[in-house]
Amino acid sequence: MKRLSLCAISLIACSVQATLQDTSKRVADYAVDTYQQAQIHTLSNMVSFPTVNVPGIKTPDNPHFIGFKQLLKMKAAELGLDYQDLGYTVLIGLGQQGEKVTVVTHGDVQPADPKKWQKSPYLLDMTSEPGKLIARGTEDDKGPIATALYAMKAIKDQGIVLENRIELMIYLAEESDWAPLKAFMKTYEQPKYAITIDASYPVVVAEKGWSLVTPTFDAPSAQTKVYVSQLEGGAFKSQIPEDASVMVHNASNEIMAKIKAKADELSTAKFEFIPVDGGVKVLSKGVSAHSSEPASGVNAITHLAALFSEVKLEKNSDGQAITFINQLIGLDLHGKQFGEIAYKHDFMGPMTVSPTVIERKGTAIELAINLRRPVGKEAVELSEQINTALTQWQKQHGVTLANIEVSLGEPMLLDNAPHAQKLLDIFKHYTRDEEAGFVSIGGGTNAKLFDNAVSFGPSMPGKKYTGHSEHEYLTIEQIELNLRMYTAMMIELGNM
Repeated sequence: MKRLSLCAISLIACSVQATLQDTSKRVADYAVDTYQQAQIHTLSNMVSFPTVNVPGIKTPDNPHFIGFKQLLKMKAAELGLDYQDLGYTVLIGLGQQGEKVTVVTHGDVQPADPKKWQKSPYLLDMTSEPGKLIARGTEDDKGPIATALYAMKAIKDQGIVLENRIELMIYLAEESDWAPLKAFMKTYEQPKYAITIDASYPVVVAEKGWSLVTPTFDAPSAQTKVYVSQLEGGAFKSQIPEDASVMVHNASNEIMAKIKAKADELSTAKFEFIPVDGGVKVLSKGVSAHSSEPASGVNAITHLAALFSEVKLEKNSDGQAITFINQLIGLDLHGKQFGEIAYKHDFMGPMTVSPTVIERKGTAIELAINLRRPVGKEAVELSEQINTALTQWQKQHGVTLANIEVSLGEPMLLDNAPHAQKLLDIFKHYTRDEEAGFVSIGGGTNAKLFDNAVSFGPSMPGKKYTGHSEHEYLTIEQIELNLRMYTAMMIELGNM
């Protein structure tokens, strides 16, 4: 994560030092004293709904989302807040006055593998690791939803009259399909201030563009030389894969010794070699992480491929994919082997390149490569460089990729968000971190769909973001701090 001084991007005059209202501090204390346990209880109820979008079922028709929205409606009524169900989007509001301050969240979550959790990922686990609230969605993004609800409730309890309406927007397909939200935003009046609570602290003013390169390999196997089959890996496109596996056939003892020696060199991943009929099954175990922060994880796919970096494989689908990964990606995180695509921005940092999912489709293998691109290189140029690298690789190996798809998302870098300094002041006040500054993230939030939207939490600087991992959690200490800061945020921006 990179930091940028306020002066450097001219968000507001550096000489201006804002302070928090006494009311903000008082109500924030009240919120924690009164509703700390209530927000945890509500989070427990929220995570019990496995709100994972399923292909072929529209979100508003999915029973898990229907139940989740019923819970939100009940909580809004209980807390004295207004509620609107607009299909893919839910709006929960405090007040009807003035302009809007929109707090943007999402209620859908990524899939979770129950085998990798000590308890069900859809049961709030507070006992396995004391001090942690473990479940899918705690950090991304149901924890922030629960916190926002009780921040609004505390403000209402204390009779605080705000100049602007506070509106919590909960989108239900952020992890899979932005099209319904883009359509909704055509009719939604842009708020005075927008804040997403789906990223990091202190204040996020830049986001890389979520991008995807998907080559497909499709070639038969002669099964006469050393070859691999049943190549698998990854769970979803925005997660650094924790598991990958492949079958090795016709490998001599000498070749297997070379592969195992390579495994000993790659100490960050764990490998298992299982003799089976017809060959050896090789398992690669890494560490899952959000693909916006690939350095936080260990990529099981790239480490599995690296085992074969000195082995000549038959050019079937699986062999082509492993050779491709080794030669164009390797263990590098920034695309330095992928032709000329690598670049970086002084504030936003380098582009990251991570293979995340291997999907089998009959004899074909589709490889998903997740890119996070900063500003500094136009999409047209980057697309040309990607296609050039792919063309050269195919020519070098005498193969033809069955299909290539390239999708490049746009990065965001703000230079004029009028409420960014106020949020930074809130963060500094409650953390005592006077060195805190504006930051850039690799992730892409719904902030891109708003005018001058910035992100404010819930992940703390210097801490691994656990959303999208198979060990997602929010600490009790963090959810308390979030409640203080979100309450202060709503009051400060509500009167700004």
